[in-house]
Amino acid sequence: MTLTRLSLALRNFVFVVLQPGTVAGLVPYIIAKDDFRNAFSGTFLLHHYLGILIFLTGLFIMLHCVITFAVDGLGTISPADPTKRLVISGLYKFSRNPMYVGIIMILTGEVVFVRSVYLLIYTIVVFILFHLFVKYKEEPRLKRDFGQDYEMYCQTVRRWM
Repeated sequence: MTLTRLSLALRNFVFVVLQPGTVAGLVPYIIAKDDFRNAFSGTFLLHHYLGILIFLTGLFIMLHCVITFAVDGLGTISPADPTKRLVISGLYKFSRNPMYVGIIMILTGEVVFVRSVYLLIYTIVVFILFHLFVKYKEEPRLKRDFGQDYEMYCQTVRRWM
């Protein structure tokens, strides 16, 4: 592995821990700490298994996007260290924002697993914030950075699903 690839892998790891790790890991644990403890202390019921399935699907989507950003885009998931090339392969053929979809699925899996109203409210707020960030910050930057290619991509691929 070259120094450049090693640096990119390390930067992606750091940004995954800092960004999705905080949004979908640390904050939900803080919000629903007791609910998580109670969910793991008893017998697993159907909603536990369903929550795990949704969570793992979201985790797979998120990790797929991280790898796609690194390999195809030569960058990271962070706006502070964006891709050098427009990423339109993999899951990005079906949604312009599968990373955010994956994180919302992780959060939804946690909500289903622990049945926390507070975590549900947090998940809804996070989705609204993602939508506003994508629409008013990220999309204008992508139009500026990638021009006509991004505009054509927007015409053929939906923002969410």
